Amino acid sequence: MADKKLKLGIPKGSLQDSTIRVFEKAGFKVRLSSRSYFPSIDDPDIEVILFRAQEMSRYVEDGILDCGITGNDWIEENNSDVVKIEELVYAKQSMSPVRWVLAVSNNSPVKSVKDLEGKQVATELVNVTNRYFKSKGVSANVEFSWGATEVKPKIGVDAIVEITETGSSLAANDLRIVETICRSTTQFIANKEACKDRWKKDKIDIIALLLKGAIHAEGKVGLKMNVHKDNLSKVIKVLPAMKTPTVAPLFNSDWVDVETIIDEEQVKKLIPELKRAGAEGIIEYPLNKVIE
Repeated sequence: MADKKLKLGIPKGSLQDSTIRVFEKAGFKVRLSSRSYFPSIDDPDIEVILFRAQEMSRYVEDGILDCGITGNDWIEENNSDVVKIEELVYAKQSMSPVRWVLAVSNNSPVKSVKDLEGKQVATELVNVTNRYFKSKGVSANVEFSWGATEVKPKIGVDAIVEITETGSSLAANDLRIVETICRSTTQFIANKEACKDRWKKDKIDIIALLLKGAIHAEGKVGLKMNVHKDNLSKVIKVLPAMKTPTVAPLFNSDWVDVETIIDEEQVKKLIPELKRAGAEGIIEYPLNKVIE
């Protein structure tokens, strides 16, 4: 349908590069220009627009976008009424969920959330933080932080709630984590009305399938090898396959082809073991997508 376009939001900022990389593995080439908020994509049915992750769910809910990528934290913060199509577990630096944590200066007397009764807390995630304090029966003064949140304890703020993947930035700023407020993963979300449009929903589902396949392939490689039937049971025992390895007969009936998927970090240990078990012609190859 040449007159139809799916309006897709990609997060501008910390998630931008990792999102574009996942789209690339999924088969979509997204190209940015330095000043444009409208990247190009090699799919004529899709129009891409850059928005901050913090705003994405509101624009999807309002129908400005048909679908978009954002964190579950911002969906909760905005209390957005959207359809969660797929959880996509990746972040800025890793393929793991991020955490919003309550942190204080290393020399702070605060040991738990209860110690912040009546105290000042700075964060960008105000609504979620307020709900957390309320659930703990604590009344704190939660204020919006316009940036540079990690330096606020040095200028008098009692605590902050900040996002972290590894905790290294907090430690570098002489901060100590007190509690985890929430965990968040990246979400592919859609507008409710867009999901009622058969063409748009089909397109959204295809994108979700390919993105999920690209994420499943992260950190994994394919292995294939030739194995004499006499050694097959020994080789199979060595393989830590995701599922049962594929075994196919070769032209020479005494040999089979064995193929499987493994974690890339296992390769350097596994290949010598396979060789000792009798595998030959071992080939390692990269994976872009694993569709289950």
